[in-house]
Amino acid sequence: VIGYIETHGRKDTVRISEGLPEIKRKKIEYKDTVVEETDIDEIIKIKPEIVIIDELAHTNAPGSRHKKRYQDILEILNCGIDVWTTLNVQHMESRASIVENITGIKIGETVPDYIVEQADRIEIIDITPEELQKRVREGKVYAPEKTDLALNNFFREGNITALREIALHVVAKLVDKDITE
Repeated sequence: VIGYIETHGRKDTVRISEGLPEIKRKKIEYKDTVVEETDIDEIIKIKPEIVIIDELAHTNAPGSRHKKRYQDILEILNCGIDVWTTLNVQHMESRASIVENITGIKIGETVPDYIVEQADRIEIIDITPEELQKRVREGKVYAPEKTDLALNNFFREGNITALREIALHVVAKLVDKDITE
């Protein structure tokens, strides 16, 4: 089931999630607005075999049971439910300062490395810098009004190449740990 997917209105993301049952999001009032978050209690009550919860590094709205989404996921895992989630390498706590030094952009949301190291399986999703820049231009990553800013800042070719190298290093380290164990 889908516990939380952030489509950002991207047609491809909406299309591939169609047909999967989705758990309604929990509504939390914050600063005169309603914010939607993962409904941990409903997921635990339904107890699906697998729940998809996007954006592992997300900071939950004030008033949520946990400050961070990865804490929600830990609670769900402790109930015997498998979780599939997503994470960009720049959000790993140990890599955030390296990414900031490379890109000049401060990474605000991070996940402790031990969370990633607990994963039973990690799949690295990788495309060339040119292909990623094309996806950004096509509006498949950010809304059209953010495209130019993204391409001129974070998504410059050198930054993307460095992020790929960091991601490959992380995965190699985890594979090495598995082989050693």
